[in-house]
Amino acid sequence: MAFALLDQIRQIFDGDPGVRKVADDPVLSAELLMLFRMILADGSVSESEMVAFRRICKDAFGIAESSIDSVIEYLNEFGYETNGSQAIALFRDLDVERRRQLAKHMAEIAKANSQLAESEIRLLRRTLDLLDISPVDVVKPQE
Repeated sequence: MAFALLDQIRQIFDGDPGVRKVADDPVLSAELLMLFRMILADGSVSESEMVAFRRICKDAFGIAESSIDSVIEYLNEFGYETNGSQAIALFRDLDVERRRQLAKHMAEIAKANSQLAESEIRLLRRTLDLLDISPVDVVKPQE
């Protein structure tokens, strides 16, 4: 009980740990923004896309489930300062596996609602080109 209270007090002064993690890592912020752009690419936000986004946040980036809503709010408030080209530029110098992960996460979001819109395909294709990633690398299983 006392630890939970201390944790709440610390959060008030320090902010949400998930938001701090995202705010302190420009590449992570850029990736989450690109995932959000994929969610919005077809003009609507489906529940299945948000479930996929939340799972990626938790499993791939270690963002606690309790922080995800705050992270989304942070991205909504500060994401307008970064466009897609700027976000992708952060990935160009990263190793190929990290770039593949972004592409795989984007494809996962696009496929989440079982209906690939042309706008989602265009966004993914353009991103793959900018990242110099082959579409084959996105669909082949990890070894």
